[in-house]
Amino acid sequence: MSSDVTAVVVRLKLSLLRNGLRQSGGRRAAYVASAVAVLLFAALQLLGLIMLRGTAHADSLVVLLVAVLALGWAVMPLFFPSGDETLDPTRLVMLPLRPRPLVRALLAASLVGMGPLFTLCLFAGSVIAVARGAMAYVVGVIGVVLALLVCVALARTVAAANIRLLTSRKGRDLAVLSGLVVAIGAQVVNFGAQRLGSSGLAQLDPAADVLRWVPPASAIAAVRSVSEGAYGTALLQLALSTAALVALIAVWSRHLTRLMTSPDGSTLQAATETSVRGRTSTGLSRLLPADRTGTVMERSLRYIWRDPKTKAAWVTSLAIGLIVPLFNALQGTGSIYFACFAAGMLGVMMYNQFGQDTSAFWMVAMTISSSRDAYVELRGRALALLLITLPYAALVTFLTTALLGDWPRLPEVLGLSFALLGAMLATGAWTSARFPYSIPQEGYKNVAPGQTGLAWISIFGGMIASALLCAPVIAVTIWLNVSENGDAWTWLLLPGGAAYGTAITLMGLRLAAPRTAARLPEILTAVSKG
Repeated sequence: MSSDVTAVVVRLKLSLLRNGLRQSGGRRAAYVASAVAVLLFAALQLLGLIMLRGTAHADSLVVLLVAVLALGWAVMPLFFPSGDETLDPTRLVMLPLRPRPLVRALLAASLVGMGPLFTLCLFAGSVIAVARGAMAYVVGVIGVVLALLVCVALARTVAAANIRLLTSRKGRDLAVLSGLVVAIGAQVVNFGAQRLGSSGLAQLDPAADVLRWVPPASAIAAVRSVSEGAYGTALLQLALSTAALVALIAVWSRHLTRLMTSPDGSTLQAATETSVRGRTSTGLSRLLPADRTGTVMERSLRYIWRDPKTKAAWVTSLAIGLIVPLFNALQGTGSIYFACFAAGMLGVMMYNQFGQDTSAFWMVAMTISSSRDAYVELRGRALALLLITLPYAALVTFLTTALLGDWPRLPEVLGLSFALLGAMLATGAWTSARFPYSIPQEGYKNVAPGQTGLAWISIFGGMIASALLCAPVIAVTIWLNVSENGDAWTWLLLPGGAAYGTAITLMGLRLAAPRTAARLPEILTAVSKG
């Protein structure tokens, strides 16, 4: 009976893949292209690991590689819950299936796909890189199977434990934030690669010595232990991975039992709690002006907190704007002027202001009947952005300065950041009216089909214009730094940059207001296409 259930679920997984590819030629082409890219990358990684054979400290690298892959399997269901339809066991609650056979069936189905194949290639390469002798290869085969099963069981356990969250709106919001994880992970990998390139693999040994005893890395570490003749150590490491697999399957089975036997009262419970609790005020409105400007600011801030796409864009910009200057400063190769990157990342948030409203912009458009109304609307949005960007830019500049110890340049860098921020607010207000585009609310796309050109013109054209507007402040900064007695006057760049940024912002808002009022129908049409 169990084998029959396993075969059926595996065929179901294959049918889901096949039927998905039948939907359109574009989807087939995308799948084939992604599969070829994954296989090519896996082959290159496998070749690279094989070439590490005989290299000093290669065992530390493969242990860390296995640990990172296991971490990726753990977080994958949280950020890509729709990537595998069989990750949701609630789809099977109406079927007469017992949890234990279902666990085996889903575990087998989880081994079908590009992810397990990619992981298998890396695990196999890791074994080849460290194995010495026939016994080491035998243990390597066992270790690869154990490590792969632990990774798959870990992903399934995390998915089952959080399935109510992943199928809710909060779960979809979490999935949208996957771009943040990718962005931060890319910067961390870049930082780590540069450190390894300068210091070598030896600095991985302390972390690897700990991870050798953490499943599933312990299963691959057993290969090295056998190669060195430490059979007792290898047996203990394999036992740790086996125990982890048994524990994960037990937890997974318990969650499946609860999901398939307990009623889903989330909707009723949420409604009851809402009716009892009632609406509570956050007090935000009491801190803002009691006029249209305050209303616009509150609306913009609530979009940042509640709208998934807007929240994802802000969190990503905040993270990258902090990571780039600080990581460069930590490497000792950065410049204090990299702190201006934070202001630039958040200044982009001013672009396509009306597209963030999507079809709800018609309610805003109904309140704009003159250039004055448009000016107040744009001013409120800019002020809401400044509530976050001004202290944030100052904080990043201060931290970067502290890491580099270049305190005399702090005023001029802050002045440059404020001038750049003002220029981007000005150009963002103008491009929001001139080149609006829609942001789809579903999926991972940030531009509606057919409007990619508008997005490129709006963002990159505005950034070039912002750089040109900042040219006077940049020129004065360079002149003061190269002149003989200029260092004594660089502190003036802080108030000068702030005043210049304020003037540029006000001028940009004034110029964008009449265009916004005149182009309301076109803006509404453009932002409603998604």
